[in-house]
Parts: sequence; structure tokens; C-alpha cells
Amino acid sequence: MKPTLAIIDDETLIRQVLRHHFERRGYRVLEASTASQGIQIVQEEDPDVVLLDLKLPDLDGLSTLNRIKTSQPDTAVIVLTAYGTYEKAVEAVKGGAEDFLIKEPAEGNLAAMELRVSKAVDGLRKDRIRSYYSQHFRRRATDKEPAIPGEHPSMVALNGLVDLVAQNPSTTLLITGESGTGKELAAKAIHQKSSRRDKSFVEINCAGLSENLLDSELFGHERGSFTDAKSMKRGLLEVAHSGTVLLDEIGDMPLGVQPKLLRVLETRTFRRVGGIRDISVDVRIITATNKDLKKLVESGSFREDLYYRLKVMPVAMPPLRERGRDVLMLAQLFVQEFNTFLKKRIRGFSEEAQEILLVYPWPGNVRELKNVTERAMILCRSDMILPEHLPADLLGVTGKPVRDTTEETASHRPGRKETDPFLPLAALEKNHIREALEATEGNRTQAAKLLGISRSTLQDKIKRYRLQK
Repeated sequence: MKPTLAIIDDETLIRQVLRHHFERRGYRVLEASTASQGIQIVQEEDPDVVLLDLKLPDLDGLSTLNRIKTSQPDTAVIVLTAYGTYEKAVEAVKGGAEDFLIKEPAEGNLAAMELRVSKAVDGLRKDRIRSYYSQHFRRRATDKEPAIPGEHPSMVALNGLVDLVAQNPSTTLLITGESGTGKELAAKAIHQKSSRRDKSFVEINCAGLSENLLDSELFGHERGSFTDAKSMKRGLLEVAHSGTVLLDEIGDMPLGVQPKLLRVLETRTFRRVGGIRDISVDVRIITATNKDLKKLVESGSFREDLYYRLKVMPVAMPPLRERGRDVLMLAQLFVQEFNTFLKKRIRGFSEEAQEILLVYPWPGNVRELKNVTERAMILCRSDMILPEHLPADLLGVTGKPVRDTTEETASHRPGRKETDPFLPLAALEKNHIREALEATEGNRTQAAKLLGISRSTLQDKIKRYRLQK
């Protein structure tokens, strides 16, 4: 979605130059020649950034700034003036302005202005995301609601475990699960529910970092310890003292760094790269991976002693395909979230679209569902998301939506067999479940084991495909 920029300036030429410049760079631009017009536009359109002239015909810029920040405190305001003084700049910043610039349509000034506007938009986006998650976790921690959204029994059990481990703020945790299941969300929830909630939460992804770089990032380095070490640097473990460190993709940690991490877990001490002094640190370490660490141990790419040290308290994230109707509940949460970010008023998914969401196996899990929801909302021009707004992966190979009900199987189609390729996923899943039930003579517990899903998930699918008989 295009960021929105409002220009409040009484000089027509200035507005035209700025509009032309920023529209070419993908901004939606609004104009006002007076303070009253500008305040009205800001209240009605809620722009991301306002370029505000300090000298206006009906109201001075500082008073206009105050009214804008009172009604729209999240909007970033950059004050422009051709009569600027240091005192006015300080007064504007104290009044809530993001920045202060001299108003000249020269090429260099336009480039500087564009950079400031871009930074303001990016900062606003990050603030909104931080605010959303901060309020989300604070509300759930206060109201005793589940920290991780979900009503399926597996999620009820997971939230119970999160509450339990949060009360033990020094216990090392290993969070496992497929990509996109919410491992980082679980780690943040544990931190927010623990006594460390007011301290730092620092995360680092071990994948893609060389041994030397990861070593320096985690433990820091002393001046002169290597060629580019021109000053002492504190590592993330030091920065996060009294807080929590999340080591994501721990299965990709280089072998040379693993014994140093093991020492931290066992002694709560470490040395900076090139250092000779032990540094004590009080942090909770949470690790996360989508890999099978036991297999990595067997292959020799992961230390066995570190593996068992990390497994003190394993937390397993269930895949989305095993969470039943949680798919619909999460999708609705994402609709509410993106309504704020995208400035839309979409009510949710239509019944047909919901059926597709329930049938799709979600290999990318919750992350994929969130991306699908965002894409659908961008394409949706009404108040309801329809099947045509969903990506091709969620639709049948014929271009028709995959339906929850699969009565129209291959037996109803001339010239098609159930063994043919490109049968709708729903039909394949229904047939597969039927065969498992027949093989176990209707024993649902044994059928669930054969299918590799929980019994409650199997129950949901039996109801959906009307296989009770």
C-alpha cells in the first residue's frame, strides 16, 4: 500500500513541486493551502507523514502542529520554513515535530527531504508493529488470556506450558517446530510473561552467519582482537543482561561457537573475542529450530553435550494443519491487524473462502496464512474476502476453488480415476482418511496414528468430510 503524504503550504509552486517529486516515488499525496484545510485532511485521511509550513495565512505552523499531534499523535510531522531559526526548530521539535527543514525546491533539498520522509514512514511502520505486539502481549499477560492465539487442544496445552516455563526465568528452552509455526512468537510470549519482561529481549539468527561474525555478535570482542576490531564491542549476551536471548535457527550454529555457548549455559560466564577476563551474565537463553537436532548430532554437525543441555525444557509448536478451526480464528485476527495497517474495513472471509482455508494443508503454517491474508486484503475491494482473492496454490488445478465438501470426486467425472494426478486436495485427503479408518476398522485413535495427526484433528476432519458412518 502506498504511504500517504500530506503537504500543508500556502505556496502553490512549492506544493506542485513536492507533489510531482513524491508521486513519482510512489507516494499518495494530499494538498492543503491553509491550516484549517490541512487539519481537516489529516483528521479525515490519517496520512503517514505531514510536510507542514510554519507560515500559514490563517494559523501559525506551531499551533497547527499542536492540533495535528493532538488529534493524530502517530502521524509524523516534518516542519518546513523559509524563515527558519534555531529557536523555532527547537520549539517545533518540542511540540512533537519529527524534523525541521528549510523549504527550498532545489534538487539537493528535495533529496534530503525525501530521505527524511522515507525514514519517518519506516519508523512509523516499525512503531505500529512494536505497539501491536507490545499491547498484544501486555493485554494477554494481564488478562490471563492465552499468550499464543489458539483454541485447539494442542494450543491450550502449549499455552499452559508457556505459563509454566515463564515462572522459571532461568530455565533454558528449546522451541521446535516447522517453519512458520510461531517459534519466535512463543519465545516473546515466554519473555513477556516472566519476571524478565521489563528487561531486554534480544534475538539473533544463527543461519547464514560465519563463525567469526556470530562469535563477535554473541560474545563481543576486545580492541585489536582482529584486523577490523578498532574498538571494544559488547556482545548480545552482555547487552541482554537480566533479559532474554533468543538464538533462532540454533541447528545452523557453527561447530566452533557451540562449546562457547555450552560454557555460558553451564557457568553463566564467557569471554569476549580476544579477551582474558571472564564476564558473568544473567540471561535466559531460548533456542529455536525447525531441524531435527538429534539427526544433526548423529551426522556430527551438532555437539551431543550441547543438544542435551538445550533439551532441558523442550517446547513443540504444532503445525497449522493439525489445529482444526484455529485457521479461521487466526485468519480473522490477521484481518483485524491488516485493517489497521492497510486502512481498510474488511469484515472477514466469505463462507466459500473459509472452506478453502480449512482444506488447504498450509505447508508454510501461520506465516503463510498471514501472507495469504495480507495479499487477499490488498486485492479485495469489498468488505468480504472471496475465493478469487486467494492465491492459485489454494485453488483447484482447474482454477475452481477447492471445496470443503468433496462429494464431487473422480467417480462423478467422466474419464477420470481417483488415481489420476491433479485430483483436488480435499478429495485426496477425504479418500486417505477413509482408507485409514477402514484399515483400523473405525478405530479413530489408531487411524490418527497412521495419518500422523492428533485424534482431535481427525475428529474435525471426519465431521468436515461427513465420514461418521
